[in-house]
Amino acid sequence: MAATAALSQAVALNKLAAPVSSSSSVLRADSSGFFGIQKLNLLRGQHTSLCLRSNEKSKILAAKVPENGAEYPSEKPPTPLLDTVNYPVHMKNLTKRELKQLADELRAETIHTVSKTGGHLGSSLGVVELTVALHYVFNAPDDKILWDVGHQTYPHKILTGRRGKMQTLRQTDGLSGFVKRAESEYDPFGAGHSSTSISAGLGMAVGRDLKGKKNNVISVIGDGAMTAGQAYEAMNNAGYLDCNMIVILNDNKQVSLPTATLDGPAPPVGALSSALSRLQSSRPLRELREVAKGVTKQFGGSAHILASKVDEYARGMISGSGSTLFEELGLYYIGPVDGHNLDDLVTILREVKNTSTTGPVLIHLVTEKGRGYPYAERAADKYHGVVKFDPATGKQKKVKTATQAYTTYFAEALIAEAELDKSIIGIHAAMGGGTGMNMFAKRFPERCFDVGIAEQHAVTFAAGLACEGLKPFCSIYSSFLQRGYDQVVHDVDLQKLPVRFAMDRAGLVGADGPTHCGAFDVTYMACLPNMVVMAPSDEAELFNMVATAVTIEDRPSCFRYPRGNGIGVELPANNKGAPIEVGKGRILLEGTQVALLGYGTMVQNCLAAHSLLAKLGISATVADGRFCKPLDRDLIRQLAKNHQVLITVEEGSIGGFGSHVAQFMALDGLLDGKLQWRPLVLPDRYIEHGSPKDQYAEAGLTAGHIAATVLNVLGKTREALELMS
Repeated sequence: MAATAALSQAVALNKLAAPVSSSSSVLRADSSGFFGIQKLNLLRGQHTSLCLRSNEKSKILAAKVPENGAEYPSEKPPTPLLDTVNYPVHMKNLTKRELKQLADELRAETIHTVSKTGGHLGSSLGVVELTVALHYVFNAPDDKILWDVGHQTYPHKILTGRRGKMQTLRQTDGLSGFVKRAESEYDPFGAGHSSTSISAGLGMAVGRDLKGKKNNVISVIGDGAMTAGQAYEAMNNAGYLDCNMIVILNDNKQVSLPTATLDGPAPPVGALSSALSRLQSSRPLRELREVAKGVTKQFGGSAHILASKVDEYARGMISGSGSTLFEELGLYYIGPVDGHNLDDLVTILREVKNTSTTGPVLIHLVTEKGRGYPYAERAADKYHGVVKFDPATGKQKKVKTATQAYTTYFAEALIAEAELDKSIIGIHAAMGGGTGMNMFAKRFPERCFDVGIAEQHAVTFAAGLACEGLKPFCSIYSSFLQRGYDQVVHDVDLQKLPVRFAMDRAGLVGADGPTHCGAFDVTYMACLPNMVVMAPSDEAELFNMVATAVTIEDRPSCFRYPRGNGIGVELPANNKGAPIEVGKGRILLEGTQVALLGYGTMVQNCLAAHSLLAKLGISATVADGRFCKPLDRDLIRQLAKNHQVLITVEEGSIGGFGSHVAQFMALDGLLDGKLQWRPLVLPDRYIEHGSPKDQYAEAGLTAGHIAATVLNVLGKTREALELMS
């Protein structure tokens, strides 16, 4: 009866309690004396609400700047405290007040640094207090702090010996825009893609235990990255293994990616975001916990089991289902906590650190993306990734170009096709802005699906749509599609389902470096028996290939296109491309001695090489392969039989277009005669971040490199050296 009354009272409390926005969290004591304290009330006099009060922060900042209408100082303010911190060890003796000052200086340093280099701004500003607290409480690099994705780590880099190099961020031979093991011992695990930190952290925790070490392992992961299945696989395994590790869920109510629509920021997708939202508006738990204690007193003995069930029920009912979700996976849940309250952060992290037998713990922080910079607070989507900008006005210094990005051309082409075909569906994985799918969603909101950072699900979801006779276009970055490759093979290609893959960011990607470089898509797609694999040489060809993909209804297809802008060719009327005959290439320029067979946008470099060779009296044919699978065999035979030298050129790894051409020529006997064939591909190594110009030079794929390769084959070594010099 008492237990029933307790549960009834719990339900009544849930119904009658007035909702509050609270950072209150109670750390319960279970039968093993968990955490050593029974309650830690995070409600302090000056922090009675989880409200982030961005307007108040903006007013404070505005009061510090000259009266010129700007909302932020144009010049970096003095940073006397930060100037004394070269490494985390220099923070250990700071007071709480000094820590807050350090956080303010670190935020200003981040803003003014990124204003000169460009990069990921909003995400870094959202974790300034967390970064300070982590390095204050823990002892990195002995304690392992893992950052999921890694784009939010600029404050971390500044505090770990790299402040003097921040002006080289994302530049050739400079600091990476992500965490990188080779860059610093304070980066224990490299990142760039999402949702890996818990898995890697668990591996480190198990390794620590096997070696008898005592260091801490902390994985920081965003709410967007929590939408990926790997995060749940890792939490499930962590709960089973019961290793001591800390997972910090950085919940900024955004997917932490440029997921804006044309109308502004897009909310994160999925049931998890709803659960976290309910947690953020949780109600006090103390009354119900008193009920649980009362039950224990009445029954005594084993009643602590029932009390703990009532307590868990309270957390699930009043705090929201999210808390029990994490606890069902075996992680002890603490939160939600104001991620900008340094006092609370330090207190909680210390308590968890000093408890020796906790098992895996998840601390749920609520933060604000773009915190402390008024322009980023108001438009987190636009300040997720920025080019150089004016700190005072927030105006980004974007270079005006005569052409649009290939991403935009793809979106326009798909919209034009969808206007005529109601069965066309758009799918992306939390990258509406990055893939151009936000434009498609603006025009066809009911036919565009953002599945979250879940590439595996995106691919199989598209396969299901194809089973129903629809025409799904799955738009995913080349390097991100790697995460869903088994689904491409097993769920799509094996069943010959007509899913269309639009692979953005194919080839070298400049400042984002090797984590985002689309080097492998031609290789991993063209080896599949049923896949049609194509690549446009310019933006007009991209329109045509989108139209071609629409017509392929008996098997899957894919096309790749690069980061960057088009070259300015004439576009089809009304953005409506013309389908290309599948497996049909084309000759652009006729020559006699040498054949340059390009694939994708490398055709443009072949055309430039043609001009260089013409000046040296060498006649070259330039052909556009268009298709890696099926190959245009007649075109290859024509080039091989009518030229002394054949050079294949592609912006992809070994095993791609050139390998398929060589395989065919070998079987067809075209390599048995006097033909001299050379493949130009990306080198068999990862090319670091830098300017596109520098990257192409390092890869050996410039027009000069192509022409020099021809000269070397022809025995004109001196001319080749002169050309390259």
